[in-house]
Amino acid sequence: MMELGHIKACLRTDTGQVRGHNEDYIFTLEPQTSEEAGQNGWLYIIADGVGGADAGEVASEYATERMVLHYQNNVNADWGERIIDAMQAANTDLRKLVADRNDNSRMATTMVAAVIRDSHAYIGNVGDSRAYHWRHGRLRQITKDQSLVAKLVEEGAITQAEADVHPRRNVILYSLGSENTPKIELFELDLAEGDLLLLCSDGLTRHLTDEEINTIISRTTPEFATEQMIFLANERGGEDNISVGIIQFGERVLEETRPFIPPIPEQSPLVVSEPAAQVAVSPSHDRALLWLYTIALTLFMAVLIFIIWFILRV
Repeated sequence: MMELGHIKACLRTDTGQVRGHNEDYIFTLEPQTSEEAGQNGWLYIIADGVGGADAGEVASEYATERMVLHYQNNVNADWGERIIDAMQAANTDLRKLVADRNDNSRMATTMVAAVIRDSHAYIGNVGDSRAYHWRHGRLRQITKDQSLVAKLVEEGAITQAEADVHPRRNVILYSLGSENTPKIELFELDLAEGDLLLLCSDGLTRHLTDEEINTIISRTTPEFATEQMIFLANERGGEDNISVGIIQFGERVLEETRPFIPPIPEQSPLVVSEPAAQVAVSPSHDRALLWLYTIALTLFMAVLIFIIWFILRV
């Protein structure tokens, strides 16, 4: 049985710079006793709500609460099936809530849920929130985006670069609350000492690349890494709600603790035109001007003397 202090986690959420309210929802269920650890393990969830008015934030919070309730009440020995069953039950509950409201509102939510038991992680996912696995400086995406642009990239219809700026990149294909049986995918992996799991909503990944995320989480603790990533996403526009969670398995020795400083785009060197008054004149040019001035002055004096002589003679 894994010790209670073997896992350290930090989850944060932020409204961002554009949205008027936060439709993301984060949740942590960590055991307080060895018995609870054996029953439920360590559970972490990030949900990104979809809908007008307050529907999105209601959907993400309600679906998360129902998922946790069903998960705790499920005695299935297969923990992977337990997660999928709980998410599917939450989908049913959310659809019933929408029907009971009878206001024609659309409520749905993405959800990525990670459960750790002993040294094994079970990850359930629906929508385009993500889970990543980090080990020894290498970051890889575990989940697959269930979005329109991800499908187009997979089919070769567009490139990843085109997907990043596609006008319909926010369209998701599956979510809790959108249909009777959404496509909920399960991923499993073994964890080693010092490994990290990262969960996030698309409000983070639309502003930070995987390489930047890898650099940040490699250099510092989960607390500082989550804070820095949210800060950087907001600095770059904060176009959506931003949620991120880092779960550290065991102890990890940081090789360097320098904060991540994003690279400054290269700019063309600034060329300042030299003012005309500051343009240098060669000495030979000076001498030529002096001779011309002398000749002109001599001619002027000669003409002036002639005029005076002519007047006096008359």
